[in-house]
Amino acid sequence: MEKQKRRALILVNGSLFLIVALWTIPTLGLLISSMRERNDIQRSGWWTVLPHQAWVPTGDTRPIPDGQTRDQPITIDGVTASYDEWLKGVNMGDGTRLVWNGNLRRGSLDVYRQQFTANVNFTFDNYGQVLAGREYEIRDVEGNITKVQGDNLVGAFLNSLTVTIPSTIIPILIAAFAAYGFAWMNFPGRRILFIIVVALLVVPLQIALVPILRDYVGLQLNGTFLGVWLAHAGFGLPLATYLLYNYISGLPREILESAFIDGASHFTVFFRLILPLSIPALASFAIFQFLWVWNDYLVALIFLGVTNSDMQVLTQRIAAMVGDRGQDWHLLTAAAFVSMVVPIAVFFSLQRFFVRGLMAGSVKG
Repeated sequence: MEKQKRRALILVNGSLFLIVALWTIPTLGLLISSMRERNDIQRSGWWTVLPHQAWVPTGDTRPIPDGQTRDQPITIDGVTASYDEWLKGVNMGDGTRLVWNGNLRRGSLDVYRQQFTANVNFTFDNYGQVLAGREYEIRDVEGNITKVQGDNLVGAFLNSLTVTIPSTIIPILIAAFAAYGFAWMNFPGRRILFIIVVALLVVPLQIALVPILRDYVGLQLNGTFLGVWLAHAGFGLPLATYLLYNYISGLPREILESAFIDGASHFTVFFRLILPLSIPALASFAIFQFLWVWNDYLVALIFLGVTNSDMQVLTQRIAAMVGDRGQDWHLLTAAAFVSMVVPIAVFFSLQRFFVRGLMAGSVKG
């Protein structure tokens, strides 16, 4: 029996470790890639920051042979390869590797030798180009330099905060009132209304986008933050009400009855007792809603549009960067990690309430 428990414990812990690793390794790779230089990220993977055996430049160079053409093979020290192959690097017979840097007329043959190394050439310039919009240079294989203006995501970052914070607070407040009413107040139609709330959990938001958009156009709410707040609040209310109802209905009845005997009103009980005691459930839904709204692209695209760049949220700007700078992985990874910082901070600051809030009401008696 003791051996079976130990095997089960090892199996569970091993499975959890594997799941955590599968989630953590890509995030770590994203962070490392966001701090690497453009040329490094295009030539090698992020895992090369770990000690490994690779071709390392020795600092020695050799002159490029004259009279060569791009269309004909090039022979150097008895080794023949095409021009494109020399650009990538060709292994020589003496344990070295020659890499052609430059074009056919200007450049050099750099000598590489295989040894243990680690690519730890980190920089924060990527974040400066993404957040501050600083100008940066791109050097091609022939040595030509092109200056490109970076993307300033500070405005989009603030827009995401402007959309996410009210879209999280509004449904929490409304759902907390509704959950208290369903749990502790008797009124006509209470059961039917609660059934409707539960039924709304299975309604996909995609079917409501077009009708809401038509109403927004008539009310002139399209393209405003208020319209996005109301949309996210409406889509999040069913889950918030159901989650908070499970928690509030499980609170000790004696506490509320004592408050009512002392003459407290429903508002006093709600603000003085229910809200402080419901912090785990409120924090659990706040994590869900914040992550959902922060990472949302569809609702923001429909109700904010793409014409006004001053109103775009972070997901819209990153999507635009993917189209404009699809090859600039050093910028895309930096922008992606910027979008991850706030959700990670919110989750870790509230995670101690997360399990308690989710498990509330799951066990009775």
